[in-house]
Amino acid sequence: MQNKEPKVRHINNPKLETIKPGYKGNKIIRNQFANGDELYNPDFSNVIRWKLSGNPQKAEKKADTYTPPVVTDSNFIHADEDMIVWLGHATFFIRLQGITFLIDPILYDLPLIKRRVCLPCAPEELKNIDFVMLSHAHRDHLDIKSLRTVCRSNPNLKVLAPLHAGSLIRSASKHLPYQEAGWYQRYDIVPDHLEIYFVPASHWHRRGLFDMNTVLWGGFIIKTKEQTIYFAGDTGFNGHFEEMQETFGPLDICIMPVGAYKPTFMMQKSHLNPNEAVRAYNILRGGTFIPMHYGTFDLSDEPASEPVRLLQQIAAAGLISGLKIPAIGEPLLLRDLA
Repeated sequence: MQNKEPKVRHINNPKLETIKPGYKGNKIIRNQFANGDELYNPDFSNVIRWKLSGNPQKAEKKADTYTPPVVTDSNFIHADEDMIVWLGHATFFIRLQGITFLIDPILYDLPLIKRRVCLPCAPEELKNIDFVMLSHAHRDHLDIKSLRTVCRSNPNLKVLAPLHAGSLIRSASKHLPYQEAGWYQRYDIVPDHLEIYFVPASHWHRRGLFDMNTVLWGGFIIKTKEQTIYFAGDTGFNGHFEEMQETFGPLDICIMPVGAYKPTFMMQKSHLNPNEAVRAYNILRGGTFIPMHYGTFDLSDEPASEPVRLLQQIAAAGLISGLKIPAIGEPLLLRDLA
C-alpha cells in the first residue's frame, strides 16, 4: 500500500495585499507551517546530544562576564526625532515619522532564564506606543506578561502579527486590536505614509506540547520615502535573503540576529552566527547593520562577548561597512544612519 501524499495547502490573509508576484501564500503541510517549501521539525535528539556532549568553550564561557552596556534613561520615549533604540535581546523601540513601534517586547525574565542586563527604563514607562510588532511566538519574542504591561500603558495600541498568532494576543488582552499577515503581505492598519510588510524567515514555532509550527514566523520591512528598515526576527541562513533583495531592493538599515548559534548542529537551521548575518546583510545590499539577539539572555553555548568580537573583526577586515553596535537604551537617530 502506497503512502498518501501529505496534505498541502497555501494560506495568507485574503484581506491584505501580497506584493510578491505569483506568491500563493504560506505553505501548510500536515497542518504545520513550512519553512518556505519544506516542513521543519527540530530534532529532539539534538537536545539530548547537546546536553550529553558538553560545551568545548565551557571554561571560556564561564570566564566571560560581558553584558551589553546600558544607557539608563527614558528620554527617548518622549523625544520627537526618528530613532531606533535597542532595549535588549530582540526588543526595539522605533519612532518613524510620528509613529512609534515596539518590536518583540520582552521586558522581564524568561521562564527559568533570568535577564543578564536591565532595561534602560521601567517597563511601565514605555508609553505612547502605537504598534507592537511580533515576529513570532517563541517565548523570548512573544511574552504575555510584557504584552499586558504595554497594553495597560497604551490604551490605543494595535498589534502587527504573523498568521495564527491571534489566540495568543487575545490571551494578553481580549480587546487588543491586531492584524495577522503572511509572508510578503502588507499590513493595512498602518498610516498611509508608512509601508509595513511581513517577510520570510527560516525558523519554527512551538510553545507547548501540541502546537508545533501552528503559528507563522518571519521578519518585518518598514518603508518610508526616505528609508527602508529590515528587522530579521529569528532566522537561519536560507534563500529568502535573495528573494527579499529581488523584491525590495537595497535595505538601508538591517537589524540582524547574531547570537544563540552554538552548538551548530542544533542552532544552524534557526539562528544566524555573526558571519552568516553579515553574509545575509551583504546579499540584501544593506546600509547600516545593527546586531541583536545577544547578551541579554543565556540561551546557547557561545561566550557572551563572542558575537560582538566577531562582528568587530569582520568589520576590521572590510566585510561590513555600516556596523553600529549600540548600547541598550542608546538612541540611533535615523538621520545619521545610511
